[in-house]
Amino acid sequence: ARGFSVPLQRPADCGAEHYFDSSRLACAPCGAHQRQSAGGSSCECEPGYRMVSSNGGFSVTCEKCPENMSGVTQDGWNCITCPKGLTSKGNCKCPNHEILVERNVDGVLLDEALCIHCNGSEQSFSASDASGSRCVRCEQTFIQVSKSCDCNSPNILTGGLCFLAHEGLPPKGVAAVRFAQLGVTLASAWFLKNLQSSAFACWLYSNITACQALGNMCVMNMNSLSSSSTDACGLFQYIFVSTARVGVIHSIPYWRHNLPWLYYGDQPGLASQVLEKNHFPTTFTFKGTDKDVKLKFIAASFDAAGNFLKWQSLEGGLLQLCPDTQTKLDAAYVFGTTYQQNCKISVSKILLDFANPVFYDLFLEYNGGNGQQHLWAVPVLNLNLQYNEKFVNQSSNMNNWLLTRRFFLVDALSGKENDLGKPPRVIRIASKITISIRLVSHTQRGTIYPPLITVAYTDVLIQNPETQSVMVSFAVSYEMNQREAQIQTDIALGVLGGLAVLWSLLKTAGWKRRTGSSIIDLQTVFKFLLFYAGDLANVFFIITVGTGIYWLVFFKAQQFVSVLLPLPPQEEDFVTYIACAFSLKALQFLHLLVSQLAIDIFFIDWERPKGKVLKAVEGEGVTKSTAAPVSIWRTYFIANEWNEIQTVRKINPLFQVLAVLFFLEVVGFSNLALMDASSSLTRSSESYVAPWSRILRFGVSAALWVAIAILQIIFFAVIYERFVEDKISQFVDLCCVSNISVFLLSHNCFGHYIHGRSVHGHADTNMEEMNMNLKREAENLCSQRGLLPNTDGQTFQISISRKMRLNYDWIHETLTRKRGPARLLDSSANTFEQSTRAYNAMNKFLSSFIDHVHKEMDYIVKDKLLLERILGMEFMEPIEKSIFYNDEGHSFTDVLYYGNETTLLIFDILFFSVVDLASQSFVLAAILTYLQQEIFRFIRTTLGQKNLASKTLVDQRFLI
Repeated sequence: ARGFSVPLQRPADCGAEHYFDSSRLACAPCGAHQRQSAGGSSCECEPGYRMVSSNGGFSVTCEKCPENMSGVTQDGWNCITCPKGLTSKGNCKCPNHEILVERNVDGVLLDEALCIHCNGSEQSFSASDASGSRCVRCEQTFIQVSKSCDCNSPNILTGGLCFLAHEGLPPKGVAAVRFAQLGVTLASAWFLKNLQSSAFACWLYSNITACQALGNMCVMNMNSLSSSSTDACGLFQYIFVSTARVGVIHSIPYWRHNLPWLYYGDQPGLASQVLEKNHFPTTFTFKGTDKDVKLKFIAASFDAAGNFLKWQSLEGGLLQLCPDTQTKLDAAYVFGTTYQQNCKISVSKILLDFANPVFYDLFLEYNGGNGQQHLWAVPVLNLNLQYNEKFVNQSSNMNNWLLTRRFFLVDALSGKENDLGKPPRVIRIASKITISIRLVSHTQRGTIYPPLITVAYTDVLIQNPETQSVMVSFAVSYEMNQREAQIQTDIALGVLGGLAVLWSLLKTAGWKRRTGSSIIDLQTVFKFLLFYAGDLANVFFIITVGTGIYWLVFFKAQQFVSVLLPLPPQEEDFVTYIACAFSLKALQFLHLLVSQLAIDIFFIDWERPKGKVLKAVEGEGVTKSTAAPVSIWRTYFIANEWNEIQTVRKINPLFQVLAVLFFLEVVGFSNLALMDASSSLTRSSESYVAPWSRILRFGVSAALWVAIAILQIIFFAVIYERFVEDKISQFVDLCCVSNISVFLLSHNCFGHYIHGRSVHGHADTNMEEMNMNLKREAENLCSQRGLLPNTDGQTFQISISRKMRLNYDWIHETLTRKRGPARLLDSSANTFEQSTRAYNAMNKFLSSFIDHVHKEMDYIVKDKLLLERILGMEFMEPIEKSIFYNDEGHSFTDVLYYGNETTLLIFDILFFSVVDLASQSFVLAAILTYLQQEIFRFIRTTLGQKNLASKTLVDQRFLI
């Protein structure tokens, strides 16, 4: 690397006695009596020396001129006598109105230079040109005012023009430009040279170019008005007011003859009339043969001096400072496509590309009824506009806006002080340009209001252009009045929220009935809030999903434009609703998780001993005949199966996440969430990609989640569980085959019962007898499995009496007594025996309860009323007898994941959506959603297993 390294040198680094050698890219010394040329890339002779030879660079030979011919000709090759003195460069000079002559007409060099006076008298009216080498006709204002080429007092000479001093002239202008963001006011060299002359020429002669130049200087001063100042805008307003009698152009009161159209007026409410009173006379469509989807913006462009340049279409990136491909630049003007372009541009590039400002009057082109092309003036909202040196609030109420017409992209001219040939001290850049298209309310034919272009400028103090940069943006936004949609959303939220309160009250009442309590205490209020959180989450979810799908369908499928998407600031309420839905649903999910982890459950073993066995009595050395022990392995087996189905769901969570991600990213459904009118699932890599709509992202993803989940549920319910595997029904069957019933309480006095008592009397048998029993049952050679004779009902919802619950708790207390004072604890062996006795006592108590042994704690079996099923509560209170409600839908899954699929699915959808809205990444959302599913499944399985071992006395070591 060292072998290919060269020092960096610039022409400005070379100094006066060196030049920049472009072949070496380095500074080199000039020869004797030489100095660096103006361009810096060669040498030239010092004053008083003439060139003898020159081959460029340092190949210059200089020779001193004799004393009597001390001057050097303009071309530098000859010496000449200068009778009227020398310039700083050693050339001859002449007074004003005289021209320098060094050669005869035939080119022969004179020994002495001549200074010839230009004839400024009538008929000739000539004066020397700017170079002093020719006599040319005087500027016309000199001739009109003084009948000569002189502009003597009391006439006024300004900007190279001569004006007759008389009353009625515009006041003396203030050639200052205020850069309010920097707090800097500069005396602009451009304004010093042209402001007063442009005002006078515009006022006295109605000079079109001068009027345009004056208007441009007003625009460079941010259209700023002052009640006392006579700056560029003050002079423009003075002329505008004074020319009311001249007439207007195209019947537009703000567009005077000979003057540019800069303002719309400052009457209160005028902006709303301009933007909303009239509709743009063209309709727009998204689809169909009558396709009109291009916004044909066209701009009249002017230079700073007021000369008209040309009509320019905005297509091709005229207003876009950020570089991009032609296709992507032109996408900004496709109707319905929200366009956003942001980039950072170096100040050095801006100075290079926009050395001279260009001013634009923007119009929107359309076809008239007679086939004639017409233009609609596009108003400008200048966010930097000032009044009396204070910023005007241009972002609040539309009625307070002051609309303007002309704007520019970059002004590197007005910030030049003293010398127009030097770089500017301050430049002003249109850092944010937004074209707003608003749809007419209740339109069905794609009618819009006149567009509005909003411009925000940034003032940049030039310090080091190579390192300084400016962030610029260009956007085209589409909006409509969302007030009606917001009102409808608020109404839906109010109505459904009120219904959610009633539903939560019913849930709380049902919960109080199931807990066997009638006292409204703090726990009741807390429970109501938890129920209401879940129901309100469902309300928010329904509203957000409905809103998302509404915008997705109606925006993407419309032919004639009738709706437009909400803008990002208008989506904030929608995002807030999603956040509320997720927070409340997360609270409901945690409540569900805690409730499922605290259920009381016991496996009733109906198996009875077969015969007797001899058993040695410990410590006595004798044997006694006792009942044969019943195998515990069936209980362990049922416990393991219950442990497995705790987190079984009606859908496959992994497939759900992968399928949603597949349709979004691979098939291309994510493209439907772009803020454009296209409903295509594929986009070209060369085409412009519009910004994402958060409403559409949620609508697309939520619709896919719900659709795929419904398909999964139908598949599992109709096909998989019927022909492959139904774990819930298989568990019920397994209980019956194992001769074990499941008694569980999800509330204090409410729960579920799975009747698993074998119709064969016992299940602890060999394979041959087991197959024989199953065969007999298949051939209806034995009784049915139901709790009641001649019925098949095996699952029940149970509402137990307080007395039954007290007996259950008394027996269960022995299982929890190990948490008492240490002095009351038994040894581990005794604790095990105590637990075993408690298990046997609970098994005996529950089995006798099912067999109607305890008449004081008996139960009845009945069907639930239809209204009870709908409301999810019981009307009859079990005071003396418990009530077993027939259940054909396996409602015991309410204490499992399986019976709460709706809650789990909505929580997954909201979690996915929240992550996606925060990260704008469907992939990340899918990954994190699957991770949270697995984490909560692990928590539910682990803690559920511990609760199962604790409540059923099944050793946790046997739960696998």
